[in-house]
Amino acid sequence: MRVPRLRASLIGGAVALALGGSLLMTAAPASAASTPSANLAAKATGSAITSMWAWGNPIDPAVDARGQGDPEFAPKALAAFASAHKLKTVYLSVPWAADEGPFSSWLKASITALHRAGVTTVAALGGDPAWADDPDLAATWTRAALKAAPFDAIQFDVEPWVDATEDELPGIVDKLATMYDAAADAARAVPVGADLPWWLAAKQNPAGGTLFGELLPHLDSVAIVAFVDHARGDDGIIALAGPAAREASVARTPYSIGVETDSPEVAGGPGATFGDDSAALLESETALVRSAFSSVSGYAGVTVEHLLSWQDLIAK
Repeated sequence: MRVPRLRASLIGGAVALALGGSLLMTAAPASAASTPSANLAAKATGSAITSMWAWGNPIDPAVDARGQGDPEFAPKALAAFASAHKLKTVYLSVPWAADEGPFSSWLKASITALHRAGVTTVAALGGDPAWADDPDLAATWTRAALKAAPFDAIQFDVEPWVDATEDELPGIVDKLATMYDAAADAARAVPVGADLPWWLAAKQNPAGGTLFGELLPHLDSVAIVAFVDHARGDDGIIALAGPAAREASVARTPYSIGVETDSPEVAGGPGATFGDDSAALLESETALVRSAFSSVSGYAGVTVEHLLSWQDLIAK
């Protein structure tokens, strides 16, 4: 289940994070554009995009109410797109109770096709804000996903901070840590990762460190969500994601940088997405992101949100 992400806008020199009815004001982090990776960037070839979130499925809703009927998610179509873009990781959305009904056969076929296409990690993607309050739900979903198909990893997109106030964030982060641990117990040897917003690295944990850093010991990987449509500047992807990337690097937690291609209406404004720009701009700006982070250990590329909107952008 895809949940709305935080909407970022600029007010003066600060970044305003709209959390439903509350407003978190955070000074923009210092630019990471000075990261010494220009030589690496000059040598880099091909797209900086290495992974994507894939929200959807091809199951006929007349057969199963969880179905969305998206032909782009048929195993052959998924594999063809992943191969054409040389993707290494695909976060494939998995519904509740995936081991029941028609989903298992589709998920198994998709994983096989994606592996044959060169994708090394196919992760079960899911999340609901309620899971933070009841970690057993996350564990139950995890067990069902792994029973349904042999996923390489689990990826959580759980965003309980929507409508939260700033003083509630430490408690929310504590709940997420407990949820990730419960899922890890259910997943056993299968790695558990999560999508986390860049601004958690700008929030201090009362116990010390940052809220972002508090979650890293509970995860095997992290996708740093930095939904902005430009790489440079104090309000760009590089500057916003920089502190979180450096924390992940120090913690030896592999990380990617997430960017958006959905419509401005969905993303929260034109500045939050490449969806109203072009595929060429997406490629050129993410190449700059690669330049900035490729020498920061743990960097695993850029992740695009999401398959259908990215395809729409390419087709423009």
